[in-house]
Amino acid sequence: MFKCDHKVLHLSFNDFHDVKAGDMPEYDEFCLLRLKDGRYTAGKWYPSDYRDKNCISGEFGRGGFDTIDASEVSKWHSFDRYNLSSCLKEGSTKGINIGEWIEDSDKKAEFGGFCSTDDGDFPKNEQYCLLILKDGRMAGGRWNLWRGGKGGQFIYASALSSFSMKEVWAWTALSSDRFFEMEEEKEREKKLEEELNRNPSADPEKFKYGTDINVYYRMALKKLRKEFPWAKLAQMRKKTPYVIVPRHGQYIFGQDNGYFGEERMIREWTEGSTADEFIDFLYGYTKNAVRDSNPAEKFRLGMDIEVYLEKAYENVKNNYRWLDKKTAAEYCEFAIKKVHGDWEFVRRFQSDKKFYVCDCSSAERFIEIAEHDYQEAAIRANPVVNEYKVSFGSIEIHGWYLEKYIFYKLRSGDYKVSVQAGDRVTGGGRDFFITPYCFEAESYEEFLDRYLEIVPAGSFGLGKEELLPDEKLKEFLGY
Repeated sequence: MFKCDHKVLHLSFNDFHDVKAGDMPEYDEFCLLRLKDGRYTAGKWYPSDYRDKNCISGEFGRGGFDTIDASEVSKWHSFDRYNLSSCLKEGSTKGINIGEWIEDSDKKAEFGGFCSTDDGDFPKNEQYCLLILKDGRMAGGRWNLWRGGKGGQFIYASALSSFSMKEVWAWTALSSDRFFEMEEEKEREKKLEEELNRNPSADPEKFKYGTDINVYYRMALKKLRKEFPWAKLAQMRKKTPYVIVPRHGQYIFGQDNGYFGEERMIREWTEGSTADEFIDFLYGYTKNAVRDSNPAEKFRLGMDIEVYLEKAYENVKNNYRWLDKKTAAEYCEFAIKKVHGDWEFVRRFQSDKKFYVCDCSSAERFIEIAEHDYQEAAIRANPVVNEYKVSFGSIEIHGWYLEKYIFYKLRSGDYKVSVQAGDRVTGGGRDFFITPYCFEAESYEEFLDRYLEIVPAGSFGLGKEELLPDEKLKEFLGY
């Protein structure tokens, strides 16, 4: 590595080019920039007409949508045409001239105060910096702090291309810009907010019962139990919970929407001005969650998960005859577990490390969920052995256009159909199992009547008029 001490190093840039003279960089060349207002930054040159080497209109890219228009730039100095490796290998180096030394201060710029992330010295977030890379090249980049604040990277080009800390030997800050000023203002506001919230005040009408949110939940719970005797706090908190937090030096009721990055997202309650109004609000806000948590309905068949799964399996087995219990159990695991103080149906797929709550309010709804997953397991276990692609013209379905309509024969001798539609920017598809009931029809026409109840023409594009004349499809389906 370089022997030069970065702490005493100064760089003198002596080979600036004048934008006004039409003396422009090569396409994609990384440059140090002097703006017309005297500030310094850096960027890669992208002319508006890349075929014209003298084109002075365009922009210097600094990363993502972060650009500097050429009209704002007075002079530029190349990074790409110089490498500092040989100079930095000298231990006595304190200053490096980049380009031939000149006395004219208007045509050169000097930078010092270099720091190293290896020493634990990091720029401020969003600060744009002059960089010396460990291969001796120079560059620029905007410091992007990692979540948690332990390190980051220097963003320098579109699609958030960046130099990692391992690539940068030393850095020094360039001039402030609007992005950095916004970040500084954000930090000032954050510190002011922290100061105001050290000793928050409480509106005596709104916080008549204190600043413990549990007190308000319990008072709302008493009202709920008059209508729903089984009501619990855990059931109320299935809806996005409310909290009491300080904001601008005063306590507020707020909906806690978790964290976005390091910022806690709290939406203030503004639907009333008194404690009793908030309790009434909590009652109405959580009422449906409590109503749908009635254990007598939810666990009507008891607390043994196998009872529910047996019913789901038998229902699915009627049509998906090849399904066995081992295949069903390997695809998805179900259980009844206590989650945050209340019993829940939960499941996890093979790719999951933990269980997730099934959104259901009744035993019947949970059985439907299990049936759907068992159907998916059955289809996955029954590979395709043949296919027939239905031919069709331009068919519009509620603003989308039919793209594929394919019948598949499965190894078991059963059939499914796959329908895909889309527009110019997006699309989607669905698979449908064709139940044995459809094939109990004595004629192809009767089959279509039953089939189109599963895959209706109005929703998926093709109806009896299009499918009935298709002799190849008729033969493919065994008629």
